[in-house]
Amino acid sequence: MTDLEGAVVLVVGATGGLGSRIAAGLEVGGAVVARSSRTGGDDLRVPGTIRRVLDATLAEHGRLDGLVIASGVVAFGAASEISADTVDELFAVNVTSAIQLIASSQPHLADSARAGREPFVLTLSGVVAESPVAGLAAYSASKAALGAFVVAAAREYRRAGIRIVDARPGHTGTALSEHPIAGSAPGFGAALDPDFVAGRIITAIVDGEKDLPSAAFHS
Repeated sequence: MTDLEGAVVLVVGATGGLGSRIAAGLEVGGAVVARSSRTGGDDLRVPGTIRRVLDATLAEHGRLDGLVIASGVVAFGAASEISADTVDELFAVNVTSAIQLIASSQPHLADSARAGREPFVLTLSGVVAESPVAGLAAYSASKAALGAFVVAAAREYRRAGIRIVDARPGHTGTALSEHPIAGSAPGFGAALDPDFVAGRIITAIVDGEKDLPSAAFHS
């Protein structure tokens, strides 16, 4: 079990459809939430931004007990037609920034563990990390890369008392697919309720779960 009462959690992508709901749910559980988003001026691809966001969180709250990475971009289109610029942005946002943020937060989360708390990192690679989708080949690849990093990093971070959880929900009814960086969204069929998905993620954080595969989001 992870006690959220008083825990300081940084939520990146906090204005997004899932990020905003996860942040709100953490606060309901008693956490102190620091919010970061590109719309709020924090573009993690810009050198120095990750350090600035972490430093600001520590300066205001004195510690870091949890990190939720809910930021991301999506692109649609045939694998043969995806541009190099689109691939670069997908990996910069969905993979590189997330990896750098997880790495940069490690010393602070390790401090939290040494203080007797139960620090965690929550990532959102999504169902495409398990089952890549035609028409989303590059996006699927970026999320699979994040998922692979998390699997390996979780084994290392566990030694420092830090739990890393990757959530892989199916298509969720947020506005992400309405604002792709390339292409246009195909017909996905029925979407998962974002309130349900966010609630399931909060439950996993509190209950100490170590993985959230797509099957965990079947209501």
